[in-house]
Amino acid sequence: MQKNSPPTHASLVAVGDSFTEGMSDLMPDGTYRGWADLLAARMAARTPGFRYANLAVRGKLIGQIVDEQVDVAAAMGADVITLVGGLNDTLRPKCDMGRVRGLLEEAVEKLAPACEQLVLMRSPGRQGPVLERFRPRMEELFACIDRLAARHGALVVDLYAAPSLADPRLWDVDRLHLTADGHRRVAEAVWQSLGYEPEDPDWHVPPPATAPPGWATRRVADLRFTRQHLLPWIGRRLTGRSSGDGRPPKRPDLLPYETAADTGT
Repeated sequence: MQKNSPPTHASLVAVGDSFTEGMSDLMPDGTYRGWADLLAARMAARTPGFRYANLAVRGKLIGQIVDEQVDVAAAMGADVITLVGGLNDTLRPKCDMGRVRGLLEEAVEKLAPACEQLVLMRSPGRQGPVLERFRPRMEELFACIDRLAARHGALVVDLYAAPSLADPRLWDVDRLHLTADGHRRVAEAVWQSLGYEPEDPDWHVPPPATAPPGWATRRVADLRFTRQHLLPWIGRRLTGRSSGDGRPPKRPDLLPYETAADTGT
């Protein structure tokens, strides 16, 4: 039986917030890498002259993504565009889900015709009592994503259902962003969804079991999380500030992707 030829995508544009920017996959120089960079590196290794742009900025709400990134991405005419947004909105105490759905629909309607393949995602969600409060909103967002994908021929990468990405060990100390291994698994999931041969067929399987941390270790981690991440996050919400205020996109132009330089290898 003849195997299907691997896809040949010559360009990628990533649109979104901190998840797509790459937090918390920290590089030695203090910058973030993340799943989109990893995916671009793989695609570039297969396609000479491959081009990549990453317009994502941490903290952005779906309205900001539509206003600041969507038209720019659509004008680039890339083969593949990834759009992940709206989750930050669902984590706000006051969230108009009707507005979020409408803005997401606007984004998809602009991006789907502007590329060969639009990729949407059901974002990953770790287990924990804090997230349970917002889970109904998240699932409402994901249902909207499914409907839009079916209507516009977009791919949906279901990270939310992956057991590995619900494992706390794949989340950074801020409990909001994935570790390097988490981002690697997301890159693999998108890679496979685009039709490439799997490099890690078991990306969705959690790491081998380890002994859980003791009570004292958990309390220290909780205090650190509260002091370094939760309280500053609450402060920004109360004052209307964002971690991405004034921050430019990490790769604003659709340019050739130099694998070795951009991945730190």
